[in-house]
Amino acid sequence: MPWAKETTAVADAGRAERIAQRSRDENWKKPPRRIETSECITCDLCRRNCPPEFGAIFDRGLDVVIVPELCSGCPVCVMVCPVDCIYVDEEWTPTPEQLWDHVGLTAGGGSDDPAHHA
Repeated sequence: MPWAKETTAVADAGRAERIAQRSRDENWKKPPRRIETSECITCDLCRRNCPPEFGAIFDRGLDVVIVPELCSGCPVCVMVCPVDCIYVDEEWTPTPEQLWDHVGLTAGGGSDDPAHHA
């Protein structure tokens, strides 16, 4: 589809801007999601299925985490999680600096990018 590349470029630019500004899109009405690490089996299905325009899910050591500033609150990760460990995060807190450094290193790729495996 000829429009797909243009749409992807716009989506990538939006993600890059959110990474640079370290902020959520003010138009997103849903709160971000969070992964309860004590329930997670680290299968990576959520990370691999997170739409690339968000690319909000990262491997961090033995944990899989969602960067709330990049998460639109869409339900894709929830639908693919085999253990139902992903929840709405109404009271999310800003992402720590250390994780932003990791996000910056992987900013060039979508959620299917092997660079997300830190």
